[in-house]
Amino acid sequence: MSYRERAGSPGPKKLLALDGGGIRGVLSLEVLAQIERTLRAELRHGEDRGEDFVLADYFDYIAGTSTGAIIAAGLSLGWPVERLRRLYALNGEEMFDKALLLRRYRYKYDSSRLAAMLQREFGAATTLGGDQLQTLLMMVLRNATTDSPWPLSNNPRAKFNTPQRSDNNLDLPLWQLVRASTAAPVYFPPEIVTVGDQEFVFVDGGLTMYNNPAFQLFLMATLDAYGLGWETGEGKLLLVSVGTGAAPHANAYLAPGDMNLLYNASSVPGALMYAAATEQDLLCRIFGRCRHGAAVDREIGDLRHDRGLMDRRLFSYVRYNADLSRAGLDELGLPDVDPQSAQRMDSVEHIGDLQRIGMSLARDVEAAHFEGFLDHQ
Repeated sequence: MSYRERAGSPGPKKLLALDGGGIRGVLSLEVLAQIERTLRAELRHGEDRGEDFVLADYFDYIAGTSTGAIIAAGLSLGWPVERLRRLYALNGEEMFDKALLLRRYRYKYDSSRLAAMLQREFGAATTLGGDQLQTLLMMVLRNATTDSPWPLSNNPRAKFNTPQRSDNNLDLPLWQLVRASTAAPVYFPPEIVTVGDQEFVFVDGGLTMYNNPAFQLFLMATLDAYGLGWETGEGKLLLVSVGTGAAPHANAYLAPGDMNLLYNASSVPGALMYAAATEQDLLCRIFGRCRHGAAVDREIGDLRHDRGLMDRRLFSYVRYNADLSRAGLDELGLPDVDPQSAQRMDSVEHIGDLQRIGMSLARDVEAAHFEGFLDHQ
C-alpha cells in the first residue's frame, strides 16, 4: 500500500511519533527494534514473514522532530530498524563534525558532512512526495523567517500539497527538510530552503512546542482542516510515542545570584523544550487512553486509570521514554552510566551507553500494548 492509498484506506490507524534529542536517537532506536521484533512475531499468523517485515508495514503515519525526523524518514522509506542503528553507529561522528575554529562562535558543528550523508542515504532526488515513501510522514521544522513552527507532511490532501501550487511542499527535497529539522542553533547552522519563489531560513523543530510531536501528529491525522479526518476512538486509532530520554536538570544547590545572563542563555531553551515535551505527553494521556507510560510526575502518576475529562477517549496511547537522571539510570540497572554524558545531545563517544539505556527501556515493550491493532494488515 502506498502512502497515498493509506490516506483513504479503511480500518484502524496506527501512528508513530519520535522525539528529538540529537545522538540520543540511538536510545529510541533500541525501543523501535524491540517494537519491530514484537510486531513481527505477533503479525506472523503462521506465515513466516521473517526479516521482510518492517515498521512501515504496520504504521500508517510516522512523525519525527530533529533526530526523530531522520529516523521517521528512514522508517517511512521502508528501512528496517537495523539499518538506522548502523547509520547512527557508523556515522555518529559524521553527524557531529566539528566546525572550523573561526565559525565556532556561530555554531559548534559543520553540517556539510551531515547533509552529504542525508543525500546519500535518502537520495538527493527524493522529494517529500516521492513514491519511495511507504507511509504518511510528518516532520517538524521551525521557520525562523516567519517565526513559526512548520509541521510538514506528505499528506496528499493537505492544503499546501496541491500539485497546482507553485509552492507545493511535496516537491521539496526530503533530505533538505530532514537537515532543516535537525539544525539546532548553537550546534548546527540553519538550512535555507526554497519554497516556490521564496527562500526561508529553517532551524531545528525542537525549538517549537513539538520536540515531542505526538499530539500534533494526532491532530494532523484527525482534524478536517488537515484533510485526513481519520476516525477517532480507542479502537480506531493507536498512537505510539518514543522519546530520547527525559533530562531535567535539577539544581539542588542553585542560588538566586547564580541565575545570570550566561546561565539563563544556556539553560532556558532546554527547560522550555523539556516542559513542552512533558505537556505534549500529558495531552495525549488526557485525550487518549494511556496503555503504557512512566509517571508524568509524583502528583498525577501515569493517568492510566484516571477517569479523564471525557466519556469517550479519542485514541489509545503508548509512551516509551527513559529517565536519564542518576536515580532513573540506577532503576534501569545502569549504575555505571554517567547521567551528564547520557543527557548530552552530542555525546557521540557514549553511543554504547545510550544503546544500553535503550535496550533496558525496550524491556517495557509488550504485545499487549498493541492489542486490538494486530489484525488489520
